[in-house]
Amino acid sequence: MIGKAIMPALDAAQSRPDARVIKPLDAAPDTLWQAVLGVMTDIDDTLTRDGQLDPAARRALQDLDDAGVPVIAITGRPMGWSRDFLRPGPEAWPLRTIVAENGAVALRREGDEVHTEYAQNEPTRAHNARRLAAMLARVQREVPGARPARDSAGRVTDIAIDHSEHAHLDAAAIDRVVALMQAEGMTATVSSIHINGWYGTHDKLSGARWMLRRLFGRELDDEVGRWVYVGDSTNDQLLFGHFPLSVGVANLMRFADELHTWPAWITAGERGAGFAEVAARVLAARLPRRPAAAR
Repeated sequence: MIGKAIMPALDAAQSRPDARVIKPLDAAPDTLWQAVLGVMTDIDDTLTRDGQLDPAARRALQDLDDAGVPVIAITGRPMGWSRDFLRPGPEAWPLRTIVAENGAVALRREGDEVHTEYAQNEPTRAHNARRLAAMLARVQREVPGARPARDSAGRVTDIAIDHSEHAHLDAAAIDRVVALMQAEGMTATVSSIHINGWYGTHDKLSGARWMLRRLFGRELDDEVGRWVYVGDSTNDQLLFGHFPLSVGVANLMRFADELHTWPAWITAGERGAGFAEVAARVLAARLPRRPAAAR
C-alpha cells in the first residue's frame, strides 16, 4: 500500500476538478498487464538515486531483458552521459536503448557496438549549438545562481541548468530560467534535477515514437495501450497523458502541486523500488496460467 505520508497529497490532487483518476499500482487488475509489449521509462529518480542506478532497478531491468521484454529509456540526460551506460563492461546497465536529450539523440547497443542517431541533421545541430551557447551565457548573466549542469560537456543538442542535483534554485529562479528560454523560442522542461532547453520540435513523446518505428517498424499510436510508461517528474506529463498504462513512482508526489497531468497509477516504492513494482506486474502477467484444478 502507498504510505500514509503520500495519501494526503494524493487525495488532495485528485480533488481538483480537472484531475485524472490516479490509483495505487497494487490496485491495478492483473488482466491489465497481459497484453503489454514493452516498457518505456524515464531515468533520473525513476531508475536512479543520487545519480546512481538503484539496485532494485538494475535487477528489474535485467529480469525484463532476460524475459525478452524491451525497455526503452527516454531521458533529458546528455548523449555523452548516456552512452557510458550502454558500453559493454562492468558499468553497463541492463539496457539496449536510450533516447537522450529529450528525444534528440538515440543510442542503441548492438553486440559490442553503441550506435548513435540524431533527430536533427548536422547543419541544424551546428547552427543550434551557437544559439544554445549564447542562451546559456544569457541565463547565467540574468538569473543569479544559475549554473550549467555538470553533465553539460556531453550535451550536443540542448542546455541544462542544475536546480537540484549539485546546485539549488528556488521556484522563482526556475520559472525565470524557463521564461527566458521560451522567450527565445526554445522548448523548456523541468525534470527532478535540471531545467532543459532546446531548439526544435522534438520531445520525449516524439522520441518514443521514433524509437518504436526505428526498432520494430511499428507506429506507437497504433499500440500505445500496450506499452507502459514510468516516470517521476513534471517533464513526464506529456507521456503520462498519452500512455493509458502510465505509472508514477512514489517520489512523483514531491511535484503534486505542480502537476496538471497525472499518471493512471502510482507505486508504493520510490525510484528504483517503484520501477521494480512495475516490472514485477509486467513479468507476472507473462507467466503461464495454471488450470484451476492445479491451483
